[in-house]
Amino acid sequence: MQRILSTYLYIQQKLTTTHLSDMERAGFHGVEIFCAGFHFNYRSADAVRELGDWIGDHHLKLHSLHAPTERDFSPARESGTPISICDPEPTRRLDAVDEVKRALDVAETVPFPLMVLHVCTSRDPNDRRHWDAAFTSLENLNVFARERGVSLALENTPGEMAKPANLRHFLEDTRLPGLKLCFDTGHAHLEGEALSGFDVVRELAATTHVHDNHGAEKDEHLLPYEGTIEWDKLLPTMPAELPLVFELREQSPQTPSLDAVRAMVDRVERARS
Repeated sequence: MQRILSTYLYIQQKLTTTHLSDMERAGFHGVEIFCAGFHFNYRSADAVRELGDWIGDHHLKLHSLHAPTERDFSPARESGTPISICDPEPTRRLDAVDEVKRALDVAETVPFPLMVLHVCTSRDPNDRRHWDAAFTSLENLNVFARERGVSLALENTPGEMAKPANLRHFLEDTRLPGLKLCFDTGHAHLEGEALSGFDVVRELAATTHVHDNHGAEKDEHLLPYEGTIEWDKLLPTMPAELPLVFELREQSPQTPSLDAVRAMVDRVERARS
């Protein structure tokens, strides 16, 4: 099993090559980098060049980038203005598309195969106007991404619009070439769909976000087995070739440690076999 860790674990810190070196020493094979201005400034040529230089000299692979979800991301909290590619208001929608393109431009310096993308915010309603806006955005972004060797994977997120079944129907209806899905276990669990949601998207999932919560309103991003997802039922249903990207949140300084994450990944690997 490929061991892939999201830098969301360090989202309230500036991402450094020390973080990446620590991941590599802990036995991870790949990384997903979360694009947020304070954490990883994808707009900065220097930051992107530093990442490319480090990746070129190490074995840790850049599995994916997570597209930006907010503007003005601060180190203290996730408090920026949400961006939404399904916003029916053209100026705001085009601004969101442009922000995603800035992150996709990282591939010009540091190639990566996959970008995980939110199609909406949790407040966006599940209506025709928003889906039409999403289609217009993704038609544009999909061409832009493919020109850079990147595939887009839409992530299921809390709220009505981006449930697994709705995302599947959108892909089947629009037939945008190469567009895939990212199955997020924690987001699905918040909607009561950790098991049934994966069954819906199994053939269309190109990657995952693996984390746990208690099935309430809070997206806790806990280690698997620390919440209430039935992992021993879910994991065996996931194909061996499907990448598991562990998207965990720092609960307190240095918690969970990389040693704790590695031990959990060992347990997940046993449950999956």
